[in-house]
Amino acid sequence: LGMISIDQNNILKIFSVVTVFLLPPSVIGAIFGMNFDHIPSAHQPWGFWGAIVLMVLSAVVPYAIFRSKRWL
Repeated sequence: LGMISIDQNNILKIFSVVTVFLLPPSVIGAIFGMNFDHIPSAHQPWGFWGAIVLMVLSAVVPYAIFRSKRWL
C-alpha cells in the first residue's frame, strides 16, 4: 500500500509540472486569439512571431528553473 502511494505521488508531481509548462503558453495563445483590436502587437508584422516566441519562452523558462533546482 505504501508503494502505491509513492507511485501516485510521483505521477501527480509529473502532472503538476506539465501543467506549469503548458498553462502560460495556453493563456498567451488565448489572449492573442481573441478578436480584439486593442492588442498593440497583434497588428504588427512581427506580432505572430512575437507571440510564438513568448509562448515558447514561457514554457522553457520554468523547465530550466525546475531543471536547475533538480525537481525534474
